Amino acid sequence: MTATLTELREVAQRLRRNCVRMTTEAGSGHPTSCLSAADLIAAVFFRALRYDVRHIHHPTNDRFILSKGHAAPLLYAVWAEAGAIPAERLRTLRRVESELEGHPTPRFPWAEVATGSLGQGLSIGVGMALAGKYLDRLDYRVYVLLGDGETAEGAVWEAVALAAYYRLNNLIALVDVNRLGQSQATMYGHDLDSYERRFRAFGWQAISIDGHDLEQIVRALDDAQRSEERPVAIIARTVKGKGVSFLEDKEGWHGKPLKHGEETERALRDLGVPGHWPIGEIEPPAGLQLLSPPPLPDGAGAVQATAPNDPWPLPTYRLGDQVATREAYGTGLVRAGRMNPRIVALDGDTKNSTFSEKFQQAYPHRFFEKFIAEQNMVGAAMGLAARGYIPFASTFACFLTRAFDQIRMAGVSRANIKLCGSHAGVSIGEDGPSQMGLEDLAMMRTIPGSVVLYPSDAVSTERAVELAAAHQGIVYIRTTRPKTPVLYPNEEPFAIGRCKIVRQDSRDRLTIVAAGITLHEALRAYEELKNQGISVRVIDLFSVKPLDRETLCRAARETGGTILTVEDHYPEGGLGDAVASALSEDGLRVVKLAVNDLPRSGKPEELLDRYGISARRIVQRARELVG
Repeated sequence: MTATLTELREVAQRLRRNCVRMTTEAGSGHPTSCLSAADLIAAVFFRALRYDVRHIHHPTNDRFILSKGHAAPLLYAVWAEAGAIPAERLRTLRRVESELEGHPTPRFPWAEVATGSLGQGLSIGVGMALAGKYLDRLDYRVYVLLGDGETAEGAVWEAVALAAYYRLNNLIALVDVNRLGQSQATMYGHDLDSYERRFRAFGWQAISIDGHDLEQIVRALDDAQRSEERPVAIIARTVKGKGVSFLEDKEGWHGKPLKHGEETERALRDLGVPGHWPIGEIEPPAGLQLLSPPPLPDGAGAVQATAPNDPWPLPTYRLGDQVATREAYGTGLVRAGRMNPRIVALDGDTKNSTFSEKFQQAYPHRFFEKFIAEQNMVGAAMGLAARGYIPFASTFACFLTRAFDQIRMAGVSRANIKLCGSHAGVSIGEDGPSQMGLEDLAMMRTIPGSVVLYPSDAVSTERAVELAAAHQGIVYIRTTRPKTPVLYPNEEPFAIGRCKIVRQDSRDRLTIVAAGITLHEALRAYEELKNQGISVRVIDLFSVKPLDRETLCRAARETGGTILTVEDHYPEGGLGDAVASALSEDGLRVVKLAVNDLPRSGKPEELLDRYGISARRIVQRARELVG
């Protein structure tokens, strides 16, 4: 049975009062942002959302994303109202031992993704809606609450465009237009027509309402649920600080809790605190129930991954074959897709260069083109991962830097996404510095819990894809544009956290560590040094993070205490820094060869030599180091 309008008004006011209490007790937070959205949240949860609170991962549950994550107290309060957590738990807001953090993270089980870096929630919603409409084929809806200020973010409009392109009629965005940002009024203030025109221009159905009139809100939600072809945006005019006379539509209150005592008591009186209820105490829910999710259709949800013990087919290369690792990535992705039907792929209009087009050709229903919108690509990947899929998203390594904030938030979410950056380094050649990924290793190494793999040939690339698919968490695979010879037999095992010694001798006087294109340069240098009577050890640093510290330390000690690293990357934060940080505690010396200047266009071999990472330059530096 759905809640009546009277019940919804009571819920909204109780949510407001509890948000004031929570933030006052915490001594921090954003009460005014919660007050403006309380009516919208009450209506969504108790008139629209179909959700089994006892079974968070029920396949047909509707999804809710609080994109305006600073209104987290409102999210926690409404889940308490729905019976997900005890109401008294709300008193722990922002405490170090509490899952009720200042902005939502999945430590709170009913928040599937982390939000609070504004402008990202709708992209995640697109991913969830794609899963529902095209993969799960289930009748669940995705609700996303955005703030009006965050619509200044370009990522929002990337998501708006993609949602319209894919006709995601199961996606409903609610925009809380409360007029005030953090430091001043928002760009369009209360001009609802401006928001409505923009959404409609992208192909959405747009409905403008009074965001405090529950009859209008409920009617708009009913209309949105009936959409057959288009996503729907509900543009709600609200008042920041709604219900508290000295806060309503006032600047200077963003992110400021009320003070204990008269200030809080006055606010709660304005909000109609029941006379029998102590001012400072959290109010318990009234016992309203969420709507039950629709039943699971026969046969739905039956897609399962291959059993972990099933052997994967081996790659099919011959030693010495010339194959670009970016091409092997596409081949490996198809192999992974054959083994695990939960694997999906996304690309940013580079699929004929990253070779993810091979996956598209093999499994078109599991491939999503994201066009030149990398932020949305990563956000949608997070949404797909939240629905149990294993997304592989690919583009040029340099373009992934555009989506660094989304990647960072994926780390906070502990999202199970896989990223592939191709065309890394100066070895791409004539396209020049704007296309050269020279910062990506540093970027990806900083993400908590991330795995960074840098394969050097076709076999290790396919193995990297296999390892990424099996690993729970963020994995980055760096691939190279030029063709390189196959170094490893097809049955060669690889592992996360392990490197490969590819050349060694008891007489080695120096260890050279490289990966990708520079491993092949190091192997050429090895031959030249060998001809000169200098024996060196060569290590393929397949796993940049985590690092095989044991093997590297042993090699350094056995070869004179020095390691020479060579990388097609800037010196800051890349392969050399990873090795140096691992070996520093043992007093071992690391010398880095890296791209130390802003590169320019040229042939790959010219650029490798010009920027100091060619075989010739490795030989030169190695001779200096061994005296």
